[in-house]
Amino acid sequence: MRIHLIQLFEETVSKYPQKTAVIDKDRSVTFSDLRQKAIETAATIALKDIPQNKPIGVFLDKSVESVYADLGILYAGDFYMNLDIKTPAERIKNILQLVEPAAIISTSIQIKSIATVIPDNVKLILLDELGREEEEERRREGEKELGERRATVIDTDPSCIINTSGSTGTPKGVVLNHKSFFDFIDWAVETFRFGDDLVMGSLSPIVFDIYSFELCMLMAKASTLVVLPAHLAAFPAKILEVLEKHQVNFLFWVPTIMVNIANMDLLSAFRLESLRTVWFAGEVFPTKQYNYWHHHLPQVTFANLYGPIEITLDCTYYIINKEIPDEEPLPIGYPCRNTDILILDDEDRLVAEPGVEGELCVRGTSLAMGYYNNPEKTAIAFVQNPLNKAYPELIYRTGDIVCLNDEGLIMFKGRKDNIVKHMGYRTDLGEIEHVIINTLKLVKNGCIVYNHDEKQITLFYEAPEEIPVPQFRMEIGKVLPKYMIPTVYHRLEQLQRNTNGKIDRLFYKKEVNK
Repeated sequence: MRIHLIQLFEETVSKYPQKTAVIDKDRSVTFSDLRQKAIETAATIALKDIPQNKPIGVFLDKSVESVYADLGILYAGDFYMNLDIKTPAERIKNILQLVEPAAIISTSIQIKSIATVIPDNVKLILLDELGREEEEERRREGEKELGERRATVIDTDPSCIINTSGSTGTPKGVVLNHKSFFDFIDWAVETFRFGDDLVMGSLSPIVFDIYSFELCMLMAKASTLVVLPAHLAAFPAKILEVLEKHQVNFLFWVPTIMVNIANMDLLSAFRLESLRTVWFAGEVFPTKQYNYWHHHLPQVTFANLYGPIEITLDCTYYIINKEIPDEEPLPIGYPCRNTDILILDDEDRLVAEPGVEGELCVRGTSLAMGYYNNPEKTAIAFVQNPLNKAYPELIYRTGDIVCLNDEGLIMFKGRKDNIVKHMGYRTDLGEIEHVIINTLKLVKNGCIVYNHDEKQITLFYEAPEEIPVPQFRMEIGKVLPKYMIPTVYHRLEQLQRNTNGKIDRLFYKKEVNK
């Protein structure tokens, strides 16, 4: 019986000890060597008298070190919380005060940027200060205790915390457990028939749930993780060079970088002949840019996945197996196995008719355990299933509005909080955005937000030069009613992104509602 994710890793190491586990620029590490470094880290955690089943922060850039740090935390029977080294110290302070990790793993150089905000009771493990002479002794001392620690772990114990933005400025720590990752891994492997030959082009930051999935595939299927450094996001051609060099055959990306690659027509120069499967999730992928990828890479299976961080990875998927016109949105598809999707109207009644909108709610093993040290917000988002009065059963309310199409596919319509009353009309800001970017193709990227005080619909957009407001209004007015035409327009060279590579809508909401 599988209880702990490290069980998967131990099986993989026994089968493929000399296979390459991680490629990090000009460095690589085998599964056997990766295990040794993880054990060393885990033994250090144990020898510092850090109890098991505690959160441990990781303050490292994405690298071989971050991989074995996370694995080491799991070996020790604890759970990891990856932190973004580019995040301002004040935000890190807020996270540390909320989560209260038992320790932080970092290096003597990287820890300096947050040294002043680390509470005194948080222990530090600095990888570059672990003495070489102590390594063998540490492993010998730690091996026995680590086994004893893991023996008491159960599958509903936490495996990681992933921080997500909070409306108050303090991130919420989403707690995911071993069992939910097992469930998603099994679904992924069976649905996409993944073998032991996966080579993953890892672009997501370590704070994102996609990275945690890649870590799971490394453990479960001996998948090789090819680290794509964060700075390469500004140089898409360099990313494609790395993919070709290492014969990457699997990608799981947020669409932003894929849109940029399409807009730059880079797939005309890079054939990516090894690529076989591409997943994308996290935001809407404009169909025009998706079609560019599809037409240039006919050998690839593309899948649109959907799910907030409060679901372990994703809860719906759509394997795109037909031509979809540029002006039509991509479906988010069907529920993943062992996941139930409830579409509820404003009175918590089940919506089943095509075209009728409701809030997407989720029940099943995939649900997160809640927000760490935050029972109030947990109780708001994770609620009793209103359709079940017989026994306790939690569902997660996503706040996303969806409907079924005539084929029974789930279609994403927008955020519940993106729907406003404007000039007396119920107005979906996401629909305006879709029309401007996908239907009219007036700009490549844009963000619609609402100024509640001034009652103004505001568009922030990316363009090399200013587009005259009359031109905007005339073109949009051909498709949308007058009340849905934005009032205010702001041109930017580049829209601000958050850590996950998505457009930072919260930032622009705050900008217009100061």
